[in-house]
Amino acid sequence: MRIEYHRTLIADRHRNRAFRDALAAVIEKGKTTVADIGAGSGLIGVIAARLGARDVYLYEMAEVAAVAAQIVKRNRVRNCHLMPCHSAEMVDPPRVDVVVSETLGNYALEENIIETLSDAVRRHLKPGGVVIPSRLRQCIAPVVAPRIDAELRQWEGAGDDLGLKLDFDVARDMSLNNVYVRMIAPVELLGGGASVRVWDEVDFAAEPSSTRKGEAMWKVAGPATVYGFAVWWEADLGHGITLSTAPDAPPTHWEQLYFPLLKPIVLAAGEGVRVTLQSRSSMEEGTHLSWKAAHLDMSGRVVARQALDLDKGYLP
Repeated sequence: MRIEYHRTLIADRHRNRAFRDALAAVIEKGKTTVADIGAGSGLIGVIAARLGARDVYLYEMAEVAAVAAQIVKRNRVRNCHLMPCHSAEMVDPPRVDVVVSETLGNYALEENIIETLSDAVRRHLKPGGVVIPSRLRQCIAPVVAPRIDAELRQWEGAGDDLGLKLDFDVARDMSLNNVYVRMIAPVELLGGGASVRVWDEVDFAAEPSSTRKGEAMWKVAGPATVYGFAVWWEADLGHGITLSTAPDAPPTHWEQLYFPLLKPIVLAAGEGVRVTLQSRSSMEEGTHLSWKAAHLDMSGRVVARQALDLDKGYLP
């Protein structure tokens, strides 16, 4: 992984303060042991050590582990122990009081945090120990501004300014079966952001499944056109500390995700829309996402459906 990505993490002051505060709330100087899983360049592990942790174990399998080793040495952090492997590969790992892992993506689960923390809770964490983050909520809201939809439909009318009538619908549909990292403003959401729903909740201490499914539904008071859905997450780090990638949250290096529709859903007053999302992630197979949307009439009856799948968005 290139160093530039890790620079963006170091530059994310809001993220760094949130993890510092969460660690400060649970570290007892000279006593607490910590495992930093997915340590990257070592910042969170070094923070734990400077807060007084007795021992900190940094697990990192990527090339940046060599950088982390130099950073630990140059900062003379003698109680940080670098483990150049994935934590799940560690045989008989040392048990710790706190497991911390910032392996969250723009789509929260794309870096396999569920699989990683399930193994960590089972094999690395002492009974009664603390896991950071402890819980995760995945949120969603309809996007009623056409900005991103118009961007993705550039395939339509591809030859208009050339005086040619061309059909690029196959490429357009492939584009729409994708998920996009975008900054989405609250004003672009249904109700100006007052329409947020939680479609999935994860309790990391309970060893949850990496296969997730949830749905959300909205009924509109007045006419509205839904072009897609904005998705983001909120992570509980403990002691009231929450890290969020919501459109109205303090900015971080993460952004929101845009889930398109094949066709915008035009709603009359009293009608509704329902979306169902499914996610499957693993270290072996990566992340698979699919989503279905239904247009509901005033009685709640489905009048139209559409289904999209990230696997359909890749070139053959």
